Amino acid sequence: MRKWFEYGGAVAAIVLIVFGVVAIAMGVNGRNTVRDSLKQEAIVGTPDMNRTAIAAEAKKAGLPASIKLPTTDVAGKPITTGARARAFATYMRIHTLEATGGLTYSQLPRFATADGKGTNDETKALKGKNGQALDNPIRQIWITETALTTALNSSYLAENVAMFGVVMGVALLLTGIGFAILVFAGALRARDKAFELFGQRRPETTGTSVPVA
Repeated sequence: MRKWFEYGGAVAAIVLIVFGVVAIAMGVNGRNTVRDSLKQEAIVGTPDMNRTAIAAEAKKAGLPASIKLPTTDVAGKPITTGARARAFATYMRIHTLEATGGLTYSQLPRFATADGKGTNDETKALKGKNGQALDNPIRQIWITETALTTALNSSYLAENVAMFGVVMGVALLLTGIGFAILVFAGALRARDKAFELFGQRRPETTGTSVPVA
């Protein structure tokens, strides 16, 4: 029965080690895929993408102080990592708020007007050739921003998931190695004990008579 436990422990250790190696490989591959995909887009941070410049622009645009401004400096830097992609996305949001007067998509009027302010009253909206009210073009800025920032934030999430896979792989690998050491040490201890007991055997305890000369 003891041998079966040893065999089971050895198999469990091997499985943990294999799973750990595979998880590390998949995590590294996922991280590289995210970064390679970002490099293909050739995104570079604009000159105002730092703490000082964005604060000055937000103040000039009249954005309320309650809006949290990004602080990560990616000005002039290539966006090739998940962290930089997320930072770039936060700057894009501020740029969009500056373009829309601090209003979000849901706060903007639905229809376009001649004065550019927009309206939610369809009867006061500009009409197209078909007589239908024209959509507020400023809202399109938010649609584009949302699509792009979602993709950038997805890169950040994907890279973090990949790194989590690497960490879990390392944990499984170390656990498997530790398990293997315990199994091996237990097997050696059992053998040492067996040898010790064998060495302590005496003729009177074995049931074998020893002829006396």
